Amino acid sequence: MRATALLISCAVMSVFHVPITVADAPSATALQTLDQNVSELERVHAVVIAHDGHIVHELHQNGPGVAAATNIKSLSKTVLAAVTGAAIEAGVIESVDQPMSALLGQLPDNIDPQVDEITVAHLLAQQAGLERTSGSHYSAWVASNNWVVDALTRPFVDEPGGRMLYSTGTSHLLSAALTHASGETTHALAQRLLGEPLNIAIPPWLRDPQGIYFGGNDMRLSPRALVEIGELYRNDGLVDGKRILPEGWVEKSWTPRGRSQWTGDGYGFGWFITTLANEPVYYGRGYGGQALYVIPAREMTVVITSNPNPPSPGGQFQQQLHQLVVGLLEEE
Repeated sequence: MRATALLISCAVMSVFHVPITVADAPSATALQTLDQNVSELERVHAVVIAHDGHIVHELHQNGPGVAAATNIKSLSKTVLAAVTGAAIEAGVIESVDQPMSALLGQLPDNIDPQVDEITVAHLLAQQAGLERTSGSHYSAWVASNNWVVDALTRPFVDEPGGRMLYSTGTSHLLSAALTHASGETTHALAQRLLGEPLNIAIPPWLRDPQGIYFGGNDMRLSPRALVEIGELYRNDGLVDGKRILPEGWVEKSWTPRGRSQWTGDGYGFGWFITTLANEPVYYGRGYGGQALYVIPAREMTVVITSNPNPPSPGGQFQQQLHQLVVGLLEEE
């Protein structure tokens, strides 16, 4: 069952509670504590919580509201992974084992032969092996006149399938592969394969100089739309009984293939894997405090959106967001 929106927040700060009796739902006390804790995090814009397929709590204190599109920054990588799964289910690409080079078509001259070993799975799991375009390399990469060529021609610092090397350039290669393989833009694929079945809007976002939609950054979705994506995964890729993601896709996506060098959390196909309050938790995150959490054992999806603009609040802020979720999971 998909989450159903119950209220449009329009005040500067608005909160919505629905009394629920389903086991393991967040208690009224936990929701009140959440509201108080969020009020102390001025950077947070909105929080939406779904339980057992229904939105049970919405909070809006700053910035765009729960129904308004907002820049989700690198949380886009999680959405792009869902688009990729839907593309496989729709027959646009064959499987995660398909080589990236077969999808991209003509490659730059004198490219490293190892590029042929990079698969769709490696792109999804951030294991391409190429030098990162994120961090200190990011500004030069987005200033280049061809983002795909720049990312492809960076030196290999590990073999394909090796360490997790978090890089937006790797995700952008995935967007380019989807575009070239399908003959559609990544945005058109996202709207057709995810937006329509989930009944959510996915507005156009930034493109590179060649017109490829930015893979892994700057997508714009509302918190409610993100809840629908989380619920799609919580329901094993099904919407009203119709399969949108391939059978077994969610299990593969939530199986660690690498590990974050900063947090130690596992990483699958666009999702981080951790444990909060003794429960397995799967989450995507983006710069500034954008987050999507799915806690299957508690039938819960949580979305948090925050100010996406610099300066960065740092890794400690992500831990504060984790603690908001912990408060929902801990028994009173």
